[in-house]
Amino acid sequence: MDIDKINWGELPFAYFKTDYNVRCYYRDGQWGEVEVSSSEYVPIHIAATCLHYGQEAFEGIKAFRGVDGKLRVFRWEENAKRMRESAKGIMMAEVPDDVYKEAIMKVIKLNEKYVPPYGTGAALYIRPLLMGTGPQVGVRPATEYMFMIFVGPVGPYFKEGFSPVKIQLVRDYDRAAPQGTGHIKVGGNYAASLRPAERAKKEGYSSVLFLDSHKRKHIDEAGPANFFGVKGNTYITPDSHTILPSITNMSIRTLAKDMGMKVDMRNVLVEELDEFDEVGACGTAAIITPICMIDDRETGKQYRYCKDGKTGPISTKLYNKLRAIQFGEEPDPYNWNTIID
Repeated sequence: MDIDKINWGELPFAYFKTDYNVRCYYRDGQWGEVEVSSSEYVPIHIAATCLHYGQEAFEGIKAFRGVDGKLRVFRWEENAKRMRESAKGIMMAEVPDDVYKEAIMKVIKLNEKYVPPYGTGAALYIRPLLMGTGPQVGVRPATEYMFMIFVGPVGPYFKEGFSPVKIQLVRDYDRAAPQGTGHIKVGGNYAASLRPAERAKKEGYSSVLFLDSHKRKHIDEAGPANFFGVKGNTYITPDSHTILPSITNMSIRTLAKDMGMKVDMRNVLVEELDEFDEVGACGTAAIITPICMIDDRETGKQYRYCKDGKTGPISTKLYNKLRAIQFGEEPDPYNWNTIID
């Protein structure tokens, strides 16, 4: 695609074809070399375990063109660590850090022209994918795996950007079982969320808020993101085996502590929604999405936030601080960014 024709400031959060992706294969008990491909397709065995038994995990990372023109990748080491946990969870070969890093750096450099310019609000989205490619007909782990990464420029996950959205609390669907795979980033968790999420969108909501699938008393995930609430000077976010440990949430908790806030990770009762001053969702794709309203689909109860339709001051401060670090506008005292020369 002609780079000059890309409207960087109007990009959606969607697939965007770039020039190259990278791949690495695990065979005979070891990882091979990182290879480069220009094809958007992968040849795969009809009996591959990713197709039949869900042996698949993925990650989401962003790279930013900074105010100084330098290219920064945000906390890729934590994504690599989380993918290893996903691999352990469904018995796949774990990708070593050196392979992970080589693949990320190579695919970014090959597609560097697609990194959005500073000031557009857009970023380069990096999608690592690990899947079982070895054939099995009986239910057992594969002996062969493929690790690949593709990239593409993206805009905000929600069309509203950093503006308040309304979401729907659902009680008739579960995202993940209590002792299942909710804590790792595998496709099955997202497949389970599709039907309630699409229903919510048809009914005028941006996303859904799930409850725990055991007692349905506690807040779980906010669609594809972590939930958080602000009460006074306390940042509160759910802690549960069914919730994916968000790297963005982890980063925000660090910022909140350094801002002098108390951080509280624990089970969060539904009734507490009445007590929050601000609520939101956070993750790599959206960073922070402020929530102005939560509608309980079953009871009809509404929880309202964002006075005068404006995002709360603490959510705004946390969002701006994290973005400033990612774009190099402020120092990075935590060494979260990896700068690519």
